[in-house]
Amino acid sequence: MLIYGHNKVFIMTLAFIAVLSVSGCKNRLMFHPYEQMVADPSVAGLSHEDVYFKTNDGVLLNGWWIVSPQARGTVLFCHGNAGNISFLVDTIVIFHSMNLNVFVFDYRGYGRSGGTPTEEGTYRDAAAAWNFLTVEKKMPPSKIILVGRSLGGAIAAWLAQYRSPAALVLESTFTRAADVADFHYLFSPGELVLGDAYDTAAYLSRIRCPVMVVHSPEDEIVPYEFGKQLYERAGPGREYLEIHGSHNGGFIQSMDYYASGLSRFFDRHLR
Repeated sequence: MLIYGHNKVFIMTLAFIAVLSVSGCKNRLMFHPYEQMVADPSVAGLSHEDVYFKTNDGVLLNGWWIVSPQARGTVLFCHGNAGNISFLVDTIVIFHSMNLNVFVFDYRGYGRSGGTPTEEGTYRDAAAAWNFLTVEKKMPPSKIILVGRSLGGAIAAWLAQYRSPAALVLESTFTRAADVADFHYLFSPGELVLGDAYDTAAYLSRIRCPVMVVHSPEDEIVPYEFGKQLYERAGPGREYLEIHGSHNGGFIQSMDYYASGLSRFFDRHLR
C-alpha cells in the first residue's frame, strides 16, 4: 500500500524557520512538494481522468477525477504537506468503495502542477478545485464533501468558510501551524515565525456545515488534543471519530472503523 510520510519533514524543519525566514526561505521550509509521480489509480484497477485547470491567478494545476458509476456524492480531497496525489491511491480506493466520486489535486509546485507553494497559493488552489467540480463537472455543492488530511485539513477548512459543502472532514489536523511547532520545540518558535498561518480553529468558527474530526491518540506529529480542540470549535452537527495508529498511517491501520465511521457520516449528509 502507498503511504507517504507527508508531514514528518515539515515538523523537523520548523526549528530552522526562525533563522532562515528573514532571508526569504520560510515558504521553502514550510512546504515539501514532490514532483515525481509514483503511481496512479490504474494500479488499483480504477480508471481516471487526468485533468488540468487554472487558479484565479493563472497557475495551471493538475488533478485526477475518478467517477463512481453509482455515485451518491463527491469527495474533494486536500492532501498533506509533502508528496503529491500519486501517494493517494489507497485513499482514493477507500472513498470510491463508498460509491463516491473522488477529485484529488496537487497544490502549486506539487506533482505536475505549476507555480511555487505558498499559504495563500494553497487557498487559491483549493478554490480552483472547487470551481472545477461545480462549474466544469456541474456537481451541486450539496453533494460535495470536503476532506482534508493534516495540512490539507486547514486548507479544506479555509475553503468551507466561503463555500457551502454538504460537510467537512478534518483528519489528523492541527489547530494552527504555530501550535504544532510549539509542541515539538521547547523554545516555542511557532508564534514568532508562523503567526496565524493555517489557523484551522479560527476557520471553524465561521463554518456552518456539519464537521467530522478524525484523530488518533497515537498521532506522533499532530497531538490528539488538537483534534479535540477542533471538535470543540465546530458548530452543530459536529462528530468525532477516534481512530488508532500513526499520523500518516492511522487511516490504514484503522481501516474498517475508519471507513465505516466516514460512510455513516456521509449517509447522514448526502441525502
